Amino acid sequence: MPEDPPESMKHHLRQRLNDHARSRWQLSGIDVRFRGRFAYVEARLQGGAYARLCRLRFDGPLRTWGFAIYLPDEGIYQDSLLPSGYPSGSPEEALDCACAFHFADPDAPATPPPPSTRSDAGIDRNA
Repeated sequence: MPEDPPESMKHHLRQRLNDHARSRWQLSGIDVRFRGRFAYVEARLQGGAYARLCRLRFDGPLRTWGFAIYLPDEGIYQDSLLPSGYPSGSPEEALDCACAFHFADPDAPATPPPPSTRSDAGIDRNA
């Protein structure tokens, strides 16, 4: 199991997600909180509100993170597949998938991404 991401990687992840959010989504910004090897991603909305989006799991490489969508009706993070069909991918792909699910995007499916079938997939109510 990989160790927690180093501080330099945490900083880089925050920067990448904020840069991508500004170019693709109409958000005030992205906040990322770290707990162990998990990064909890929230959108800062216009007017100061926040919306939980997803949880990323650090698996070692900088460019590939595990993905869990936040399901607000259930108040949980569910390991899910990205549009690529994989349970992990780039932080930008994860952000796009989560924003498309949570916010109005005419090209997005109306249902959450399918759950991951990995044996270590889980649900996390902590955040």
